[in-house]
Amino acid sequence: MLDFAIFAVTFLLALVGAVLYLYPASRQAAGIPGVPPTEEKDGNLPDIVNSGSLHEFLVHLHERYGPVVSFWFGRRLVVSLGTVDVLKQHINPNKTSDPFETMLKSLLRYQSTGGNVSENHMRKKLYENGVTASLQSNFALLLKLSEELLDKWLSYPESQHVPLSQHMLGFAVKSVTQMVMGSTFEDGQEVVRFQKNHGTVWAEIGKGFLDGSLDKSANRKKQYEDALMQLESILKKIIKERRGMNFNQHIFIDSLVQGNLNDQQILEDSMIFSLASCIITAKLCTWAICFLTTSEEVQKKLYEEIDQVFGKGPITPEKIEQLRYCRQVLCETVRAARLTPVSARLQDVEGKVDKFIIPRETLVLYALGVVLQDPRTWPSPHKFDPERFDDESVVKTFSLLGFSGTQECPELRCAYMVTTVLLSVLVRRLHLLSVEGQVIETKYELVTSSKEEAWITVSKRC
Repeated sequence: MLDFAIFAVTFLLALVGAVLYLYPASRQAAGIPGVPPTEEKDGNLPDIVNSGSLHEFLVHLHERYGPVVSFWFGRRLVVSLGTVDVLKQHINPNKTSDPFETMLKSLLRYQSTGGNVSENHMRKKLYENGVTASLQSNFALLLKLSEELLDKWLSYPESQHVPLSQHMLGFAVKSVTQMVMGSTFEDGQEVVRFQKNHGTVWAEIGKGFLDGSLDKSANRKKQYEDALMQLESILKKIIKERRGMNFNQHIFIDSLVQGNLNDQQILEDSMIFSLASCIITAKLCTWAICFLTTSEEVQKKLYEEIDQVFGKGPITPEKIEQLRYCRQVLCETVRAARLTPVSARLQDVEGKVDKFIIPRETLVLYALGVVLQDPRTWPSPHKFDPERFDDESVVKTFSLLGFSGTQECPELRCAYMVTTVLLSVLVRRLHLLSVEGQVIETKYELVTSSKEEAWITVSKRC
């Protein structure tokens, strides 16, 4: 269901689920420039930790060695690609399995495997159609939740600081849980419980498995397993309730139930979508608003478009599609924030990029965070400039990286729609303002976030 560039989750999953455990080691770097392993057992993991994040490690590596570089994770060779040109050259001929699905299932300890090409294609279409149908059916819900947040912010004094990250996570969880699992999550207590369990599971996906710390802490491991079990329990209950029944509200699970999938497949697909969509939506909303608070001209132009499209009339799905500049704002948000800085694919057969041979069963990273800040592809890369997406070649490059067009993953498509509805509601009525003196530092994890809470203030539009 995710064909090319997906979420940074994939890298961590690929490392743990496929490379560390499933494939024989290779110590031959095939002449690719890069760094030798710092330690025999851990490879360059200490260097990654000292850099602060995988993304920051890759930035330094590509600056030093060029667009194609190598390093070691444990005893496994990893190759990283850091420009659009070399990414275009890298073609994985095995299209029968989805790396995101396969590796995430491995980390979640799921046992089901992918089917043949036609079965995987069917499941991909079912998954994508499920996203489309749930967004269409729940548009009124997204509007309602956005207006509830607007009313809350309108009630604040203009000087009051708003904890943006906190509010966006709560909004995203409410939106996604009801689109995926239905009216059960109209109950605020259920939302809070899900958010807590989601946070526990997501925090361990990647970090805890990557550095081995989860297995070293019996308490953390129990908390993780209990949280995952509770998430699975509610999903199993809803799958059972929705099978063979008709409901007015179409949710994501309904599309999977109506397909030729068994309960375990439905559980896995709905778990993957829930986990990824909540965090991607929350961070996209957060970064979009952060950039708007520091880009007065962009916010003004976005307001003018919203006012022109909707006037004094209602916000509707048909008119939402006309918000071209808003979509450019969101694309530029993904780029400028480096929302998902790394993705990966396993090299199924020996391949070649530039003049370098990539051995079979090598993990190949797409250093998206590096690519998205490359001045040769993005003039003035550190400037927040949505109008760069007026250029058709820029749009095509963005699509190649998996952030739009036919390569756009369903979870990001969901996040784009939810964020568009929210911005339409908020910017129509409010000026979004930064807090004077605040410096937002970036934390590069599976999905990029701010190190500390991001605060804003709001004022009513005349």
